[in-house]
Amino acid sequence: MMAGTAAATLTGATAGTAHAAAPASPAVTYTNTLAEQRADPHILKHTDGFYYFTATVPAYDRIVLRRATTIQGLASAAETTIWTRHSSGEMGAHIWAPEIHSIDGRWYIYFAAGATDDVWRIRPYVLECAAADPLTGTWTERGRIALPLDTFSLDATTFVVNGARYLCWAQNDPAVGSGTNLYLARMSNPWTITGTPVRISTPTAAWETVGHRVNEGPAVIQRGGKVFLTFSASATDANYCMGLLTASASADLLNPLSWAKTPTPVFASNAATGQYGPGHNQFTVSEDGKSDILVYHDRGYRDITGDPLNDPNRRTRVQKIYWKADGTPVFGIPVADGLTPVRLSSHNFPDRFIRHWDYRARLEPDVSPLADSQFRTVPGLTGTGTVSLESANFPGYYLRHKNFELRVEKHDGTSQFRADASFTAHPGLADPAGISYESYNYPGRYIRHYDYLLNVQTPSTSTDRADATFYAQ
Repeated sequence: MMAGTAAATLTGATAGTAHAAAPASPAVTYTNTLAEQRADPHILKHTDGFYYFTATVPAYDRIVLRRATTIQGLASAAETTIWTRHSSGEMGAHIWAPEIHSIDGRWYIYFAAGATDDVWRIRPYVLECAAADPLTGTWTERGRIALPLDTFSLDATTFVVNGARYLCWAQNDPAVGSGTNLYLARMSNPWTITGTPVRISTPTAAWETVGHRVNEGPAVIQRGGKVFLTFSASATDANYCMGLLTASASADLLNPLSWAKTPTPVFASNAATGQYGPGHNQFTVSEDGKSDILVYHDRGYRDITGDPLNDPNRRTRVQKIYWKADGTPVFGIPVADGLTPVRLSSHNFPDRFIRHWDYRARLEPDVSPLADSQFRTVPGLTGTGTVSLESANFPGYYLRHKNFELRVEKHDGTSQFRADASFTAHPGLADPAGISYESYNYPGRYIRHYDYLLNVQTPSTSTDRADATFYAQ
């Protein structure tokens, strides 16, 4: 099936006038960085219409909370300290990785802490708040989560599968070796585990053991009958990265054999975009509830002087994640600072996206790597109300036409390039819910696909107009 000929097999289509519904997960964009010097971020979208955000502060001495009606609004929201470390004893040092959860009408914050007389005696603890407003309500210490093994343990998170609540956390077991592994247990209430915990992941691969042997920072997202558990690995410098465990929601999650680990990281440092050590992630959802959002921290530079834990500049970032046809998440790369990119799907071939391959722009399904199909919509290089489409994985490279063929090329500073890389965005020629891009220097010519290659042409038929219509996702 060629891209210049519409397909009658599409839902609601007739030959020559293929029509696809607008995507179920339309584009959402945010501007990074969301919060400077805030590591181990956690954002919860609550039923009260607010997003709640907490994270580790560089002083490791308190738990802070802010809220806003939008994810972007968290960047400027006022921050409230809802709990401060003890002056002596347990919970007196290294206040790390708070998470906020709403369970059975009450608020809970899970966090890790050391003791004043032994700052490395890190253990997991829980706070509870019964008030409707967690910023002004009273927080009660539920104390330490009792674990069978009393060793270095942190990064507790909780989730529910098929009505059963679980706790997952990172812990050292001297019998296993140095570093931390991931453990899972059922819960009898929000601060108590029940039964015998199981170890579901141990750092063994090269990418999990750089600097330290680390599996930590678990986070869960569920979709299509599967449970996806991300985690962070290696030292907390530029080697920090994310791995993924997957299990069927119908499996026995307390059987380690139910979990499969990816052989390579799913999210890692990217020199091209200037992002290093991405990890300790969580998940939230977009304002319209239609997109899954990755929440994580990283640094904007690679080289660190001294212990990475003493470097305060891990910062909170967000970006949309996507889902493959087989139902697995694809995270792409940590995108560059500034506006997050989008993907552009075809109106008449909705499983195909604009992507670059050997710098030629084309239309393909199942794009790998994902970032080849991500573009940042920026003000047009010519100005005058136009837009330009900047490559996500080649910052400074833009979609431009040359001999009417669309390519991704580096901005060379010339007026010709600026004109070739600027377009006027119109409501879609085949569907006003979509987008069509008219050439700035060749008015009347639009970006369209033909034989799955992108060109700048004058649309004259309904098929042409469909080929020149795209949806932002």
